[in-house]
Amino acid sequence: MHIETDGTSRKKVVGTACAFMGLSHILYLKDYVKGILFAVVEVAFLCLLPVTIKKLIGLVTLGSPQPDIPVKLRDNSMFMLIDGILFLAIIAVFVAVYVISVRSAEKSYNEYCRTKRFSSQHISVKDMANNAFPLLGMSPCVLMLLVFVVVPLLFSIAVAFTNYSIGHIPPNNTVDWVGLQNFKDLLGGNNTWSIGFARIAIWTLVWAVLSTFTCYFGGLLVAVQLKESGIKFSNVFRFIFILPYAVPSVITMLVWKNLLNGTYGTINRTLQAWGILANGQVIPWLTNPTMAQIMCIVINLWAGFGYFMMLSMGTMTAISSDLYEAAKIDGASGPQILRSITLPLVLYQTMPLIIMSFTHNINNFGIIYFLTGGSPTVADSTVTSAGGTDILVTWIYNLTVTLQRYNYASVIAVLIFIVLAPFAVYQFMHTKAYKEGEV
Repeated sequence: MHIETDGTSRKKVVGTACAFMGLSHILYLKDYVKGILFAVVEVAFLCLLPVTIKKLIGLVTLGSPQPDIPVKLRDNSMFMLIDGILFLAIIAVFVAVYVISVRSAEKSYNEYCRTKRFSSQHISVKDMANNAFPLLGMSPCVLMLLVFVVVPLLFSIAVAFTNYSIGHIPPNNTVDWVGLQNFKDLLGGNNTWSIGFARIAIWTLVWAVLSTFTCYFGGLLVAVQLKESGIKFSNVFRFIFILPYAVPSVITMLVWKNLLNGTYGTINRTLQAWGILANGQVIPWLTNPTMAQIMCIVINLWAGFGYFMMLSMGTMTAISSDLYEAAKIDGASGPQILRSITLPLVLYQTMPLIIMSFTHNINNFGIIYFLTGGSPTVADSTVTSAGGTDILVTWIYNLTVTLQRYNYASVIAVLIFIVLAPFAVYQFMHTKAYKEGEV
């Protein structure tokens, strides 16, 4: 079919490309290889369309109760949810390929208008191979991210809008969409669940802030002392201070859990032997909620300051000695050099690491779980299964393993993502290290 070379046929070419993938390449642009490949993709999708529609219907309904048939043959709502999300991903990939085909047709027509002739099949295939090579090289990674990251993430988000819990476990029972009801249960009203969520969310934020800044500034303080005070055998001290970070945290936390045990812990027994505590008197290191929270922060400081000490010392080593010499010539004192040169340069280099450490501590499962297990119990622990030191991520574990409240656990995971991801991205993008600006 004939097309004009003055650009007046652009709407016809683009419209035909939108009507069926690859059709413009075959009818107007004489690019048969590329057109056939695009057409094969759409034909394959059309052949898969009945299955796609069935899976999407299953995604909407999540199955129906079938008490009269064997359990193995009943609708499994979770499988239907996963299949529906997978096919949504397939549709998204198909739409992306469709857009590529339309843009390819428009680009080929623009080239035809410029050269006044069609490209040969050899040149077309060579050009397609060159353009497709990056896509083919990245496609395995993209597909793996889609299947193993995006789909599970969407599944976790979708569960937050269902009643997937101990009373609705497929295939014995079906799961239903409940909209925002789970969010209302945790965020609205004065019920036990919302009170427990507010308590744990506040403690999680306090824990993340204090554990991050105590470790950072504790490590920075030790690094400054080792570097500036001229302590002999500083390498030995560095080795000693890094040991708590080098030892696996599971072992460290279990050791501290035994040391701080109120009944037979070494610390209480030692204080009793020294006469500081009377016989039978103990300090409730891990059994009093407030004391247990303080000990979590202190033990995390003991285990984590060495990491920031090494980072700070490495950064300070990289600072040019000319800056210090110039400052001393100008009459600057040691504290002034520290405040005006060392600290700004160290903060400039390590600010992204502070942000990463904060986001890590929000989800720091190991410290809390292996040190206190979330204990001690508080007023709402019987209902929510959350102790006085539980943070959101350990509460998610209890909700899934102990209470089988998968819907509430998913709501909490979604809220963590909503709050944490924009904060981390915003803070990271506004650091000077990211902008590569001047200090």
